[in-house]
Amino acid sequence: MAGTVSLSAGSGAFAAGLTAADLAAGGGQDATFAKLSVLADAVKAGKGKIAVLLPDTQSSARWAGVDAPGFEAAFKAAGLSKDDYIITNAQGSPQTQQTQAEQAITQGASVLVIANLDSGSAAAIQANAKAQGIVSIDYDRLTLNGDAAYYVSFDNVAVGKLQGEGLVAAIKDWGVKDPKIFELGGSPTDNNATLFEQGYDSVLQPLYDAKKATLVSRIRVPNWDNQQGATMFEQALQAHPEINAVLAANDGLGQSAISILKNNKVPPKTVPVTGQDATLQGIQNILAGYQYMTVYKPIYEEVAGAATLAILARAGQTPDPALLNGEVDAQNHKTPSLLLVPQSVTASNIQATVIADKFIDPAQLCSGDFAKPCADAGIK
Repeated sequence: MAGTVSLSAGSGAFAAGLTAADLAAGGGQDATFAKLSVLADAVKAGKGKIAVLLPDTQSSARWAGVDAPGFEAAFKAAGLSKDDYIITNAQGSPQTQQTQAEQAITQGASVLVIANLDSGSAAAIQANAKAQGIVSIDYDRLTLNGDAAYYVSFDNVAVGKLQGEGLVAAIKDWGVKDPKIFELGGSPTDNNATLFEQGYDSVLQPLYDAKKATLVSRIRVPNWDNQQGATMFEQALQAHPEINAVLAANDGLGQSAISILKNNKVPPKTVPVTGQDATLQGIQNILAGYQYMTVYKPIYEEVAGAATLAILARAGQTPDPALLNGEVDAQNHKTPSLLLVPQSVTASNIQATVIADKFIDPAQLCSGDFAKPCADAGIK
């Protein structure tokens, strides 16, 4: 079929030396995407379309607000036209994602970049694609027992470890006595949520074992649903009013917990909450003293890595080994991977991270009641 490609060795595009280190060198989105111009030969040699299949708009603001426009900008910087790619969002429905994949293949897709909703549905998409000679790339979320040729994400165990370390630091900094910790984890069907939990429990479990902290409860919120997370946390707080620290797996669930704490008249810098994704709301919660930290994942690096691999796959070319820095076990095979480094963000380094990278607009962040907290934090 027209969209079929086969991977072969040799990529003239990498004569310029595009590597994992290049993509993770910092400097912001524009500087990183500008490096994709070295893919010009691969763009010209490519056949078919690249289909980017995003999962939802509910689990995180990133998918519609950062990833989708990021892929648009990355593809443009590399030299692709709008006819060369498709970007869709499944709005939380595995069935919709499967339909979108089938439609993309019908429209001539030769590469699928998939941020899955669950491994089972994504594995079916990838099996169908493989049978038609179409390359799949796992984006952000690993598809267990799938057929992805590559995986691009952040080191998700490291993400969880930063969260655990952040909560421990918060307990000390905010003077929390006899910490009673509630773990508000992500979706049971998301392998990333399992890895986050593995990371933060590697920090917290030794404290539980040593009786230096108490685990009140550990739950996982289906589909990262923030409203359901709020309900589950409210029920837990009613049953266990002694909860005085919350390990929330992302900023959305952090906000769920914070909203309930506020409803219960808990003042700032009393019950620390963690997060992930460095969303505008998460950063504002940090400035307000309700959230202690978030994990910043420079998503433009992840987008650039996935775009690079997709463009090369579309041209039937294999990447320079220096672009890939690991392997991840998908249970049925080892997936060559690009794993990027997450960063912890607290009030002390907002300016040096998300503001410096232009990930968050300071004018939007520091409007209204946040003007003074921003000034106090040195945000310009």
